[in-house]
Amino acid sequence: AVVKEPGDQGDVYNSFLDVEEIDVADMAEGDVVFNRGGKLVRPKRLPSGLYQFRPGTGHERCVFDCIEAINAGADLLWIETAVPTVHEIKGMMDDVRKVHPDAKLVYNNSPSFNWTLNFRQQTFDTWEAEGKDVSAYDRSNLMSAEYDDSELSAAADARVKTFQADTAREANVFHHLITLPTYHTTALSVDNLAKEYFGEQGMLGYVEGVQRKEIRQGIACVKHQNMSGSDMGDDHKEYFAGENALKAGGAKNTSNQFS
Repeated sequence: AVVKEPGDQGDVYNSFLDVEEIDVADMAEGDVVFNRGGKLVRPKRLPSGLYQFRPGTGHERCVFDCIEAINAGADLLWIETAVPTVHEIKGMMDDVRKVHPDAKLVYNNSPSFNWTLNFRQQTFDTWEAEGKDVSAYDRSNLMSAEYDDSELSAAADARVKTFQADTAREANVFHHLITLPTYHTTALSVDNLAKEYFGEQGMLGYVEGVQRKEIRQGIACVKHQNMSGSDMGDDHKEYFAGENALKAGGAKNTSNQFS
């Protein structure tokens, strides 16, 4: 980052870089080096060629970026964490709010997290730290269905259930979102439907698993022609053709069968 004077934003950001002190004679062709505290240093690179940050600076860098974003005019922050843990999110936001007390956070309850495994492992670790017997559980295999009815699973699910409320209260999370939930629900339901429709259940797989539930729950898309705009199309046709309009709707049309 560009440094105009010691201690400015660029200088702080550069302080997070993982560097090695070198002598001018050690410089290779094309090396990027800079002065840090009167010493010539070369930032280390990742295999991708990008600069490497010092290990353990993630929290500090995130807080710095958040504060600078608000200074620049941001009204909402977006923080992503390695795993969904209340204390980690709270820790970062507590530090941000030391500078900006009213800082508000958007948090992504991402499907990229394995929520079941993460919260079972968090519960396992909490119980272990408290001295509770966890010998009945294999921490590395807690995703297994064999633990679904266990005490640990129930405790972990309780944490998942209150995650939004807990982070809103503890970390001032202003908005929770979840990316791609409909992508995942569609993939799951289509997979389950295909197994039944092309299996022993046949058409009953669709009727019992989808349409019957749609009708009883009042899901509007059960009238899919209506949802696709057939009513508007019919109004348009009738406006121009009157009684001669060939409409999609009507008492005997499929779009009206579910009323």
